[in-house]
Amino acid sequence: MAVRPTRAVEISRAQPNSFAQQLFTGLPRRYDLLEAVLSFGQNHRWRTAMVDAVVHSSPAPQRVLDVATGTAGVALMLTERSGADVTGVDLTEQMLRGGLERVREAGRADRIRLVNGRAEQLPFADSTFDAMTFTYLLRYVADPAATVRELARVVRPGGTVSSLEFFVPSPPVWLPLWRLYTRIVLPLGGFVGGGWAWAKVGRFLGPSIEEHYKSYSVAAHVAMWEAAGLVDVHARPMSLGGGLVMWGRKADA
Repeated sequence: MAVRPTRAVEISRAQPNSFAQQLFTGLPRRYDLLEAVLSFGQNHRWRTAMVDAVVHSSPAPQRVLDVATGTAGVALMLTERSGADVTGVDLTEQMLRGGLERVREAGRADRIRLVNGRAEQLPFADSTFDAMTFTYLLRYVADPAATVRELARVVRPGGTVSSLEFFVPSPPVWLPLWRLYTRIVLPLGGFVGGGWAWAKVGRFLGPSIEEHYKSYSVAAHVAMWEAAGLVDVHARPMSLGGGLVMWGRKADA
């Protein structure tokens, strides 16, 4: 069954940065709880797999950049599982305020710094960081390949890059069930748990993910990473295809 892009998906493709800001501005309240509930608890598992690639790299990273940090969930996980200092970058100031509150509550303000910025134009010099994570990012930028190049620019040669994105399960069984969940259950669950802001996200999410992979297959993602100077690139679908974790390292100079 062909699925036509919704009006929200069309707007997100035309004006990705401004759309992302509008979409996420109303979400910091209960963001992490709802994120876990609406992913059937899989979001933590996916994040853990993404962070594994960084914390298990050798030598152990001392400076890590977390892009699309949101309310700093991944940044906090990185400091829990490693001795690294973490810089988190996000486009939406309200999400960063929620993240700053979480960082202070966790007593990690000495190890986590949060910065307002765009993934497409990072405010850091070349090779500043030993490793990088980025989460649910590439659907919200106009040029994913150029964005991956910019992300790789600020990682030192040999450093690890790891990412998490939503994915689309395979037909014939799981895809129809996933569509039912993302188009009906997710918007309703979002509204019950978080109000209209979360219902809007739920309604947008499924069509947005499908449209992204129509334009950029997993093979295309791998090719983007390799064109950006990343090597040993791996892609791992998780949870019957609900999530996609990728990792690789920046080529040695």
